[in-house]
Amino acid sequence: MEKEKKRVLVVGAGGFAGGFLVDEALKRGYETWAGVRESTSRKYLGDPRIKFLTLDFDNPGSLAEAMNAALPEGKWDWIVYNLGATKVMRYADFSRINYEYLKEFIAALETSGKQPDRLLYMSSLSAVGPGDEKGYTPFTEESIPQPNTRYGASKLKAELQLQMSSIPWIIFRSTGIYGPRDKDYFLMFESIKKGFDFSVGYRKQELTFIYVEDLARAVYDALERGRTGEIYNVAEPRSYTQKEFRRLSMEAMGKRIVFPMRMPLWAVKGVSAVAEKWGVARMKPSTLNSDKFRIMKQRNWRADVSKAERDFGFRASTDLREGIRKSVEWYRKEGWL
Repeated sequence: MEKEKKRVLVVGAGGFAGGFLVDEALKRGYETWAGVRESTSRKYLGDPRIKFLTLDFDNPGSLAEAMNAALPEGKWDWIVYNLGATKVMRYADFSRINYEYLKEFIAALETSGKQPDRLLYMSSLSAVGPGDEKGYTPFTEESIPQPNTRYGASKLKAELQLQMSSIPWIIFRSTGIYGPRDKDYFLMFESIKKGFDFSVGYRKQELTFIYVEDLARAVYDALERGRTGEIYNVAEPRSYTQKEFRRLSMEAMGKRIVFPMRMPLWAVKGVSAVAEKWGVARMKPSTLNSDKFRIMKQRNWRADVSKAERDFGFRASTDLREGIRKSVEWYRKEGWL
């Protein structure tokens, strides 16, 4: 089948990265399907070429039925599984959303006979857990996973579930995904614009990033040319310190003075615990919690991406300076900043 005729399904299309995954599929001429829930916002899914598959993951028995109703004949050639939760109100929801939903989706594909030629699962470097915190050796795909967060453990469980299935798979372990429409890194830009930059801990921290459009291109490059049954780290091939991130953000926003506010780990741990309880009281997930604290505490996020470069020509063409500039430009245009 010619590339432009590939039938692609993006599950979790309503999320931050999901919208860009749909955009990239359309750019490449694929028959593009967006897998969404009934309540999913379609604000960035307005292109009339998009076909929709509505999925109710809380009713697993309906998934195969929905697939057959949407696509009575044939199957999706490729599926990008981007559905997941990065913050929850109850920690059990990490397992439910990140692991059990994928397990149910795989079962529905097998039941309906719609196993794709390839399924690319969007995992996270958090599935590996903390690495070399002294020498800062970059993570490789051969690093032994030892996740120390509930989020990371749920992503690793999902990886293992996919590997045990009958579906040909590729797994992406990405680092910090940022870009237009993102709400998490936006909070950091907003704080810097107000003149304050908050960081955690006093030991050196090496951070890595991937611009969302670079990630979207990498996904389809991997589906086209990558190897089935492989895990790939995906990130810009260099790391940054918080000071460098602050300097590039100041440059993009034209800020001359920003006060760095470095908080000791013990203080952040306490604040995280309080924020978590406050989130539960409000019945709303808190961005800051004890699981997130362990992620912020980690000093080494360096990733070796040579395998992706070798197998499908991966290249993060947008460095952090350019990515922040594009992001800030979008936030300003949309009235966020």
